[in-house]
Amino acid sequence: MQILSGKTLRTSLLSNDEESIFLDPLLDEGQIGQVTVDIRLGYDFLVSVVTRKPYVELSSSANVSRRGVATYFQETRRELGGKFVLYPDQVVVATSLEYLSLPPNTYADILTRSSYTKLGIHLNTMVQPGFKGCIPLELYNHSNNAIEVVVGSRICQARFIQIGDEVQYLDETNLRKYYGDVRPRVC
Repeated sequence: MQILSGKTLRTSLLSNDEESIFLDPLLDEGQIGQVTVDIRLGYDFLVSVVTRKPYVELSSSANVSRRGVATYFQETRRELGGKFVLYPDQVVVATSLEYLSLPPNTYADILTRSSYTKLGIHLNTMVQPGFKGCIPLELYNHSNNAIEVVVGSRICQARFIQIGDEVQYLDETNLRKYYGDVRPRVC
């Protein structure tokens, strides 16, 4: 395994080769760092809501149907430059502004940028080799204060790792829930 350098990332992102990393829109080449690429916060949000039920039921039994996980979230949208408030202990599912397509031998770790981590926002996810779509971002506010985030801001960074073998992200036996999504979704 090898972490891709900024030079390698720049070459791949600016290439038209089908086996390169595709990220669009890359609004500023300054998003490409020494070993990461800054990722911007997208327009759409799924906000966790408190319900009358004391817990989220993830399993279902034969006689009792369960409430879908998506019903515990409310959709909202902001325009580019619009503000969104993330409250203490709140989970919000969002997506990146950028659409990402990864080759079958590269995966990405998505990490919160340090300036947001210091405020109390936590984000950590992995994007599988062969993924295509806007990157799902699961935001959580660990702090005691509400935090305002701005649509289009560089909220996280992607670290790309090349692996030795190619893997098949999609096949008949392994259908992916979040493949090709451009808006946040919970299943």
